[in-house]
Amino acid sequence: MTLAAGTHLGPYEVLGALGAGGMGEVYRAHDSKLKREVAIKVLPDAFARDEDRMKRFEREAHVLASLNHANIAAIYGLEEANGVRALVLELVEGPTLGERIALGPIPVEEAIRIAIQIAHGLEAAHEKAVVHRDLKPANVKLTKDGDVKILDFGLAKALEAESSTVDNTHSPTLTRAATHAGVLLGTAAYMSPEHAKGKSADRRADVWAFGVVLYEMLTARRAFSGEDVSETLACVLTKDPDWSALPAGLPAGLRVLLARCLTKDPKKRLQAIGEARIALEDAASGAPDGTGAGARTAPFRWSALVGAAALALAIGMALGALWPRPAPSPVPPLRLSAEIGADASLVTRILGAGSAAVLSPDGALLAFVAEGADALPQLYVRGLDELQASPLPGTEGARNPFFSPDGQWIAFFADRKLKKIAVTGGATVTLCQAPDDRGGSWGEDGTIIFTPAGTGGLSRVSSAGGPPEVLTKPDPGGLVSHRFPQVLTGGRAVVYTAGTRGGYEDAKIMAQPLPGGPEKILLRGGYHGRYLPSGHIVYIHEGTLFAAAFDLGRLEVTGQPAPALEGVTSHAGYGGAQFAHSDRGALVYLPGGSVGAELTIQWMDRAGKQQALRAVPGDYGFPRFSPDGRRLAMDMRERDQRDVWVYEWERDTLSRLTFDPGEDIAPVWTPDGHRIAFASRRADKGTPNIYWQRSDGTGDAERLTESKHIQRPASWHLNGRFLAFTEFSLETSSYDVMILEVEGNEASGWKPGKPAAFLNTPSDEYNPEFSPDGRWLAYQSDEAGSLEVYVRPFPGPGGKWQVSTDGGWGPAWSRTRPELFYQALDRRIMVVPYTVDGESFRPEKPRLWSEGRFAVRMDGRHFDLHPDGQRFVGILRPPQAPSEVKQDKVVFILNFFDYLRRIAPPKESK
Repeated sequence: MTLAAGTHLGPYEVLGALGAGGMGEVYRAHDSKLKREVAIKVLPDAFARDEDRMKRFEREAHVLASLNHANIAAIYGLEEANGVRALVLELVEGPTLGERIALGPIPVEEAIRIAIQIAHGLEAAHEKAVVHRDLKPANVKLTKDGDVKILDFGLAKALEAESSTVDNTHSPTLTRAATHAGVLLGTAAYMSPEHAKGKSADRRADVWAFGVVLYEMLTARRAFSGEDVSETLACVLTKDPDWSALPAGLPAGLRVLLARCLTKDPKKRLQAIGEARIALEDAASGAPDGTGAGARTAPFRWSALVGAAALALAIGMALGALWPRPAPSPVPPLRLSAEIGADASLVTRILGAGSAAVLSPDGALLAFVAEGADALPQLYVRGLDELQASPLPGTEGARNPFFSPDGQWIAFFADRKLKKIAVTGGATVTLCQAPDDRGGSWGEDGTIIFTPAGTGGLSRVSSAGGPPEVLTKPDPGGLVSHRFPQVLTGGRAVVYTAGTRGGYEDAKIMAQPLPGGPEKILLRGGYHGRYLPSGHIVYIHEGTLFAAAFDLGRLEVTGQPAPALEGVTSHAGYGGAQFAHSDRGALVYLPGGSVGAELTIQWMDRAGKQQALRAVPGDYGFPRFSPDGRRLAMDMRERDQRDVWVYEWERDTLSRLTFDPGEDIAPVWTPDGHRIAFASRRADKGTPNIYWQRSDGTGDAERLTESKHIQRPASWHLNGRFLAFTEFSLETSSYDVMILEVEGNEASGWKPGKPAAFLNTPSDEYNPEFSPDGRWLAYQSDEAGSLEVYVRPFPGPGGKWQVSTDGGWGPAWSRTRPELFYQALDRRIMVVPYTVDGESFRPEKPRLWSEGRFAVRMDGRHFDLHPDGQRFVGILRPPQAPSEVKQDKVVFILNFFDYLRRIAPPKESK
């Protein structure tokens, strides 16, 4: 929350802003009671709203307020007013130590003087069992009188969520296991190794940070640095500072002091900051190598350590001359588990979704799709050196995000469209239609290549928006989809997965040269291929990430694939996988391995109570009741194909209706229950058109439509002659509502007519549903800018009536009373009673029918109302499915490129 000048918090009047950081925004304020100026630090909303954490924080604040020391900026108290909670702090004028270091190395004598005062402050706090845990130059102030003041003492711990245990059984963590908000405690460059690994941080972590700060004062260089947070933490864990950067005339005792402070093993590190203060005071007194008066009271002598170190070095050199040195062990990949920094769960099981979490090219930002308990999925962005992730309003329903090459924009898919938004937030920009996407990639030339639909090839569109153009077309003889593209460096080609009718476990990794040329097969037997700047192609097979050396110039694999990482969450049924990389060597992924759908079919009544109709987990979709309500048609994936099945739920009997080795989806019963229409991409065509078949399984499927456009049946008219369906055209990039008239009967045969457009506008209209009496057609449209449900008379002409008032989709009519149902954007079921007055349809105000939610997919209506009008059936995950467990952590591998070069060495380009 931003406070304007003149705002009052109790007796404090805000005068202006001083700055902002992870711990909150800071303001200069006037204390009207004590007539002094103070600093006001407004606590982040995530902490201020957490009452349990605030109670704990207040307890911690009492301890912090007891730190009455000349080198510690005082905490005066807590203040709460107008919904704002803030700390009242001592206002310290002057530059920070970081600003002083920016001017260049600090002379040794001055650095020692500053370090002694920092050590005094730390020592006083440690005596009261208070650890800073975020010591860095930015948290040290230098007053005009030459005094040193340490800021934000203990706030990192005080603001941390409470936990009684720290789980160290898993990979090292970027965040403490106790930090439920995913806070990256401390700045990475000053974080101790044990803290970076997720272990508890005690006063020895402050000793480490003190050593890092002292080194930086003397050299004006970071002791541990990298291009991003990941590389910096890797340096902290694996490398030593550049000791040659220290001043040539630095006393040997101070060199040893720095080495002891920066020992990675906390058990071997300097154990008390008071010992560092003594050594520094000895150096300041002029005693050579710490042999002055101060050293006489020390429990050990720094000069003795210098001698012992020299002796050990001499012995080591002598032994090295007698025995050859073993080759240094290669550094293993560093896996760091990190919380996402938001009270939400990653969305990983959406149909056709790729990675829910992606890294910016420079590795500085993590963008991810997550959802709260009662919210739609949306995009979040988190700087890896920040405390929390920030949601990006306007990205509700997001999936498959990817960054622009400069890292300033994020493209994503939502509402059947390709959109983009700045990483800093703001308005979303719609680029083009994408009815059922399978990922995208942003090229350096400003072109985005993406898969607009689950069947078909790649398209491309300008990142400024406009009509897309077709880039690739699958082979009608077998390949049905090109998906999850990646534009290669320099825009010379795009890599993508080419799937078959049998799924993606044995798909092909392909390359399409740009701007044109024949496509090339790079690899067979995997999916979700990605080129990495390490010189490798990586891909998924059976939940394992494989890597193969790759010649970017020739677009050829040059080595045998090697397993690089087991247990990556992936879905062979759709070709998606949960991993992404930065251009600087970091990989982020979600552990879990190859998964299938974990869906069940559930009843739900008006009270929101749910009961299993079919509890056996499966990959179900589009449930539709037969006219008598005794059977349920649905599509279901079994092994490598998707077919229409009929479930007699009272007898618990499941029968397969279609057997085509492809994809048959979206069944719709005829009014007499004798036939079921469905969408299928049969062997002679890759685009789904409409077929039908007898519901008892006799006879063959017959084709009803033939079109190059994607079609899906939706609803039969009462008389059984008219079928309402949706059609998507890649040329116009829009959905239309179409009507197919079918003439004839079972005895003489059936003859489908030519489909005619019922609604064909620049907006998207889909999910049409006939009313029980056949007079009205309900549908959803985005003509108002968001999805809403409308009703029109059939066959027309006539007006239209908007039924939903705050977003809605998936209309369903009651057959027993004048009610129209739909699903709100928060996925709860709404009901709209209506009356008919002549030619007018009069809907009442929508009201909530049930608090229950069907929360699986939004690519169609995956729920249906039973003919009795009293209960719904829908597709849901079982309560104990792994995907229902909150997924709020990802795993980073920091030196992944080095690891790949070791297991699959790239060959030199010819």
